[in-house]
Amino acid sequence: MAPECLPIDPRSGFCASNSVFYSKRKPIPLPADEYLDLTTFIKSRAPRSGAVAFIDAATGRRLTFAQLWTAVDALAVSLHIRGVRKGDVVLVLSPNSIYFPVIFLAAISLGAVLTTTNPLNTAGEIAKQVADSKPVMAFTVPALVEKVAAAAPDLPIVLVEIGGAGDPRRRGPTVEEMVEEGANNKVGRVRERVGQEDTATLLYSSGTTGMSKGVASSHRNLIAMVETILTRFRTEDGAQTFVCTVPMFHVYGLAAFASGILASGSAVVVLSRFEMDEMLTSIGKYNATYLPLVPPILVAMINHAAAIRAKYDLGSLQWVLSGGAPLSREVIEGFVAHYPNVGILQGYGLTETTAIGASTDTLEESRRYGTAGLLSPNMEAKIVDPETGKALTVNQTGELWLRGPSVMKGYFSNAEATSSTLDSEGWLRTGDLCYIDEDGFIFVVDRLKELIKYKGYQVAPAELEALLLTHPLVADAAVIPFPDKEVGQYPMAYVVRKGGGHVSEGEIMEFIGKQVAPYKRIRRVAFVSAVPKNPSGKILRKDLIKLATSSKSNL
Repeated sequence: MAPECLPIDPRSGFCASNSVFYSKRKPIPLPADEYLDLTTFIKSRAPRSGAVAFIDAATGRRLTFAQLWTAVDALAVSLHIRGVRKGDVVLVLSPNSIYFPVIFLAAISLGAVLTTTNPLNTAGEIAKQVADSKPVMAFTVPALVEKVAAAAPDLPIVLVEIGGAGDPRRRGPTVEEMVEEGANNKVGRVRERVGQEDTATLLYSSGTTGMSKGVASSHRNLIAMVETILTRFRTEDGAQTFVCTVPMFHVYGLAAFASGILASGSAVVVLSRFEMDEMLTSIGKYNATYLPLVPPILVAMINHAAAIRAKYDLGSLQWVLSGGAPLSREVIEGFVAHYPNVGILQGYGLTETTAIGASTDTLEESRRYGTAGLLSPNMEAKIVDPETGKALTVNQTGELWLRGPSVMKGYFSNAEATSSTLDSEGWLRTGDLCYIDEDGFIFVVDRLKELIKYKGYQVAPAELEALLLTHPLVADAAVIPFPDKEVGQYPMAYVVRKGGGHVSEGEIMEFIGKQVAPYKRIRRVAFVSAVPKNPSGKILRKDLIKLATSSKSNL
């Protein structure tokens, strides 16, 4: 995106005449072809040779790039045969799999829209997403078939894998059978024109506050993110090997490991779920060079460094990639002390920015402790006073606003939420309180948005509060993030009992635990006579957080 003013301070990237911070990274030219889908774009960049694209960490099964594209094309044909058309939504409820990218790239090549959901979600949570997005087909694994069936009884199901011949949970064809069907079809399919502005993904996020909303991202958004990923990870010495520990149902896993890394020609080792031993074993087994982590895992690697170095071969590992929260000096220096040959890179992003909005890309940048990094190529930022709306300058703290080609189209079927998050000029209000220093580095100070980060997962307090208020003995409730070294934060509830009620902490936790995914469970409860609120009725969470973390608290 071309700067709107000159001069721009070369050190900070700040332009005083419009109060915009411009990325200091070299701009990336994006394809001008109006009718270009993400799948075609990646194909044009990725090798079609016998090089390996994906490796199943558990079984060692490999998909070469040639096999990958053959499978993508064949599955697209089969989907078309089965009636999937441009604009239809396809749901994936599955752990990581080497088939995940095949499903994703095949579906969006048709102009269909991919929506994903967390395998840990309850049938009730999935049903809400199904009701909102209205998918025409679901891909899942045998162990989750009944959950899908409970959430959407009439939804056709395709199995990503099968537990064995005659599996009683089998309800439809497998991905492999559909690939075979498509490959054997002599007619093929009629290609509909899919453009860069067409919606490609519908990933659900809590946004800045409140209930989960569908983030609609276009092919253009994803193409821009793939280009950013290529710029960040392309190396002079050729292709790399990444261990995919992050879930592909999440924007980071989907944008990076199910699409972006493909265009670089690198290999991705796929873990079906995070397990520390399998992750560390995979590094040596497959000579992995890059390892994405969330901060709690990185801290665990520090705490158990001696045992890890004694048991596992980490000689090939060059970089760890951390996201979810900026790392402190203590953590970075502790990791480097134990793993001196491994560098740390960090990234900052949201579902609404289609993953990376800022990052540290070199060792020198990573030594700027506590930073979320420099703005990604083509990205612009403002720091805005949340009270006055005034745009601020260098080293002043306010809400971070971002604008760029990877920023979402908007929230699906939710004009009100879209207008409160995206303004008419395309600025995305991130809900994070930040400042940008004199060298252009972003520092996250606090959250305006009321989200709890549990092991990298987002938990919306409003969702848990709404459930708490359905309990017959609860008169009012508030949920806050409680800090924890192991998981980052966990949900804590302040509850006002109804008169005469004697509901206990355990009963409250059990009541919520039955209705939500494990990462959303309330892990601490305090009973109060009233929930503090401002005159307009908004919960004063900061007061409750201060109470919960105070040394005087009797919790």
